[in-house]
Parts: sequence; C-alpha cells; structure tokens
Amino acid sequence: MSETMRAVEISESGGPEVLVPVTRERPEPGHGQVLLKIAYAGVNRPDALQRAGNYAPPPEASDLPGLEASGEVVALGPGATGLSIGDTVCALLPGGGYAEYAVTPADHCLPVPAGMGMKEAACLPETYFTVWSNVFQRGGLEGGEVFLVHGGSSGIGTTAIQLAHHFGARVFATAGSADKCAACEKLGAERAINYREEDFVEILKAEGGANLILDMVGGDYIPRNLKALADDGRLVQIAFLGGPKAEVNFAPLMVRRLTITGSTLRPQSDLAKARIAEALKQHVWPLLDAGRIGPIMDSEFPLEEAAEAHRRMEGSTHIGKIVLKVAG
Repeated sequence: MSETMRAVEISESGGPEVLVPVTRERPEPGHGQVLLKIAYAGVNRPDALQRAGNYAPPPEASDLPGLEASGEVVALGPGATGLSIGDTVCALLPGGGYAEYAVTPADHCLPVPAGMGMKEAACLPETYFTVWSNVFQRGGLEGGEVFLVHGGSSGIGTTAIQLAHHFGARVFATAGSADKCAACEKLGAERAINYREEDFVEILKAEGGANLILDMVGGDYIPRNLKALADDGRLVQIAFLGGPKAEVNFAPLMVRRLTITGSTLRPQSDLAKARIAEALKQHVWPLLDAGRIGPIMDSEFPLEEAAEAHRRMEGSTHIGKIVLKVAG
C-alpha cells in the first residue's frame, strides 16, 4: 500500500481560491532522482501562472505547484549520486513543492548554507538559478558596468541587487514605493527609482545608459528599456507581468548594437540546470556560507494556507520571499 502525504493542488484554473489542500500518494524517485521530505517551499510567480492556467508543467513533472524547497533526503533513486539519506538540502524542483514530499534530480540539489535555517534555504534555488543564469551567464554582467533590475524588491530583484553589487556592478533598481526603494538601496543599489514618480529611462540616460537590464515586466517597458540601454547594451527578459507584446522600432538595435535575449528556467534540460547548480556551488555558495549575501524574507504561511500566500504575492506589497511551512 502506497504511503500518502499532505499536499495543495490546483483544483481548476483560476485565482488563489483554487489552491486546495488534499491527500496524495507519496512520489517515488526515478533514475538519478532523490525523494525529499520537505521542510519549507518557496512561493514564486510561476506558481501563480500555473494556477491561472498559463504555465503548464513539463509532461514528466508533478502537476502540483512549487519549484523550490528545502528538506531532507529520505530516498535515493537508481543512479542518484553525490547525496546520502539524511542530507539536508535546498533544491530546484520540476514541480510538486506544495507537498510533504517531492522528487527532483540529485544534481539540482545544493547544500543548506552554513548558519542558514531551512526556511531561508527554501528561498534560494528558483531565485538564484534564475538570477545567475540570466544576469551573469546570459547577460554577461561584469564589474564596473551599469545594471538595472526592475522589480527590485521582489525575490528575484533582491537577489540580483546583492549579487550584482558584490561582483562590482553599479546597480540601479525600480520599485513601487518609498519603503521598497529604501530596501533596494540597503541591499546595494546605488539608486532605487520609484517608477510611480520618476522615469527610469531619463535617470539611466543621465548615467550613460545601462549596460544590462533584467526585466520581468515586459509590455510598454520593452521599448523604454531599449531607450535606457547604453550602446552595446543587453536586455534580458525573464517574465511579462505587463504583457508579452510591444511595438518596437528595431533600427536602433543595429545602429547601437543592442542585444535582446531572455529565458525561462523550468523548460530547460536537467543537464542545463545541473550546470547552473554547479556554477552556483562554485561562485555563489561560498558567499552564502560566509553570510555576505542572503535571501530577504517577507512572510511565512502554513502549507494549507497556500491561497493566502498567493494573495500576498499578487498584492505586490511584499518585500523579498514568501514561503510555505510544510513540516510539523
């Protein structure tokens, strides 16, 4: 007889109210996978997109939301290496984090940083994988460059500010309130721009333009981002909270040698994600172990109150990460 677990599933596409506590069969790890007993799960924008019916999980992934978690390795699938039963890790998940147990490739797990609790560790994988791969690998940010991140007080934003500042970039950020702007500057932003009151295009132009912009807004920000770039600048798109379409004059791309790129993490291959994990272990985890950077925490909800966590996230009043407490 299969063991069961508590979980929260998406009963139908819709608002936060469609997140429903259920009992499910506990998954079993496949080849190269581990089974995690989850302590905390991170709450992220892609979870809300999946809930709304706009971000289907990969065919082989759990239909449960949840793309990152911390927990204990309780079983190893055939061929899983580098971990032992009893190890505590944080992990990037293909899905299934809103549950007591989840499976994920062993290569997508990273150790809980020294001195860090399980709650904080659950906030690392989705955000750090996304920021490292897009800002540093795809965007090629280097020390001394001007970097602009939109949504600076979000989980992605607070992480990008800290990492870019640490590696020597001049960091600018946008946010929607004085409190959020203050939080961005405390983390290392040279200037936080309240987008309700100021025009980021004019501010960045006065600085000679941004060498790299990380954007999750899209919509009418796309042509404005291009205007805010310096010659040879790069725009990296990771989400479209303002919509995926815009009218853009492409002539300046040729004249000013601009680059537009972007990515989303979940559809990438297991190998690609494992390579990002290895890069994080080498370049970023020592900083976390030393306490030089770390996740900014907003709030915690019990697993069964995942709907309230989504309302908090979609209300856009939070600063930093929201988590679900799963264990005990």
